[in-house]
Amino acid sequence: MRKLFQIIFYIQLILISILVIVLTIRGFVYAARSTNHFRPEKWYPPLLGSAASAGIVSYLWEWISFHDPSKAIKTAFWVGPFLTCAVGILHILIGCPISLAISTIAIISSVIQSLYTCWVNPRFDYATKILTVYTSFPPDKTATFVILSIITCLVYSSFLVTGIGGATATGTGLDILFIIVILLTYTWTMQVIKNMLYVTISRVRYMNFACGADMNTWIAFRDTVQHLVGSVCIGSAVVPVIGTIRGSARVMKSVVGGTDEFLFSCADCYSRVASTLITYGNRWGFVHVGVYNKGFMQASADTWGAFKTAELIPLIDSDLTGAFCFFSGVAVGSICTLVGGTWALAIHKSYATEVSIYAFFIGYFICRVALASQQACVSAYYVAYAENPQSLQSDATIPVRIQELLQRYNV
Repeated sequence: MRKLFQIIFYIQLILISILVIVLTIRGFVYAARSTNHFRPEKWYPPLLGSAASAGIVSYLWEWISFHDPSKAIKTAFWVGPFLTCAVGILHILIGCPISLAISTIAIISSVIQSLYTCWVNPRFDYATKILTVYTSFPPDKTATFVILSIITCLVYSSFLVTGIGGATATGTGLDILFIIVILLTYTWTMQVIKNMLYVTISRVRYMNFACGADMNTWIAFRDTVQHLVGSVCIGSAVVPVIGTIRGSARVMKSVVGGTDEFLFSCADCYSRVASTLITYGNRWGFVHVGVYNKGFMQASADTWGAFKTAELIPLIDSDLTGAFCFFSGVAVGSICTLVGGTWALAIHKSYATEVSIYAFFIGYFICRVALASQQACVSAYYVAYAENPQSLQSDATIPVRIQELLQRYNV
């Protein structure tokens, strides 16, 4: 399976590259012959400008979250909803039916984000401490890897944008299908880039947390590229889907409660299915993928089993590291949407909707790649602690938090 997914990943990269080149050439030829349809000089600059903004803002955000985690967490959770709401207002100003639908989704999302922020506000102190303690001494050359990853994502995103522009130029039904395919492969590829960095950094930090050993980051990256691409590709396809299922199951169970027996039984059944799936597909499995060269599903099952044995599941569920990265991605994506959408609205209104959508995708994924190293450090510590809570390398952060949760539940 690992070899199969690795081959599929490389083949889709080749095929998408060929498709993008063909669409780009065809788009420019069509634009040169047409006098009143697609205008590349007004379509590409807003989108490429928003992509450049994504790279700059993502790196700055990674720097801020490393040097001042408390400020970064509060900004992501409290300012993020306002940025999402601003995206909704932008789409209201654009005014077309699709934009109005997007504005409705954006405004509802901003309200949900605000309510979630109010709910998790008591956990901010622990989230800040986790990020401060376990990311304060990142592996050697981490900044270099982050910068190279951001540059790679920028180049790849800009390359795909040219193909999307070429498909937009003609705008047939087949071109719409091409755009959807490009976006799907873009999503998978960005997840793979993020998780390659995740596996590399988590392996180095795990060795330090579990054994007190310092590992060369370049060697870890070389091993990841040579031996672990297949497992990373599998995890990159599986984790977002299972994470979404489990998140929706937790929300459903919280909302339904015990008020209606039928709804409660349905929510409980869905929650059990999600709990089973998360055992075989979770982001903490990437730690064992890097350290032990396991298959992704086996690695996920082993790490989740260690969490159960150490009774860390409630702590894992209450951890805000993943939510912080998600909110940060949404915030950066919203900034890129405002940059690209406002620019397009000013020079060519009919392009504003699609430009803002593509800009959000680019901003979100580049930010997630930039924050992968910090999320990897935290995950590596959780896994190392679960396997050996009595290790001399462990500090009191997690035990103290477990006691706080136990006291809260007892009360």
